[in-house]
Amino acid sequence: MLGSAAEAEDIVQDVWVRWQTTNRTVVRDPTAFLVTAATRLAINVLQSAHARRETYIGSRLPEPVDTSADPGLGAERGEALNFAVLLLLEKLTPTERAAYVLREAFNYPHREIAGILHVEEANARQLVTRAREHVSSGRRASVKPSEQKRLLDAFIAAATRGDVAGLESLFASDIVSTSDGGGLVRAARLPVVGRERVAKFIGAVPDFVSRRPTLIRSRLPLTRLRLCHN
Repeated sequence: MLGSAAEAEDIVQDVWVRWQTTNRTVVRDPTAFLVTAATRLAINVLQSAHARRETYIGSRLPEPVDTSADPGLGAERGEALNFAVLLLLEKLTPTERAAYVLREAFNYPHREIAGILHVEEANARQLVTRAREHVSSGRRASVKPSEQKRLLDAFIAAATRGDVAGLESLFASDIVSTSDGGGLVRAARLPVVGRERVAKFIGAVPDFVSRRPTLIRSRLPLTRLRLCHN
């Protein structure tokens, strides 16, 4: 929901404090209590984060938490939490994001989503449907894992060598490179647009790719090659 590992950790801490100070004898369902508290705190953070992000220098990209080793997440649920989807969730309202994550990532019934968000069940269904439509409309055709790996390996090899021509051959003509340095490392403040410009930009910083291949492998949706310099 938050697109920020640090903010997510803060939420977990806040929920834990509430749990420790709550009279648990009146809590009928601990899981429901914790999920509701976490969701509503996350909504509050999202609503207040808008003003902060307006003053952020450059582009802002989500910072996903690695869920690949979580045995509780199947393929479909993991897909609902990947980096490409987090980018699309930025377009949703806080309540739409909450409804989408609860339904798509954790398979919550609409009735329970309604209770968590304090809305009618019909409204919860509408929130989920609207969120799905927004996410689906922004997605590109899916890429097979084998093809994605082949393209990613070729990209990392070309970027590490500073091979501008090799990079251009991999990119779509309308490629957009969005960088987020977090104010700590070198990054382009504005999106870099076009095959030639993006290739030159990536080719000029090959050391970035050589130092962070694992990070890039986990955060690079290759349908558009949107780059995360995080």
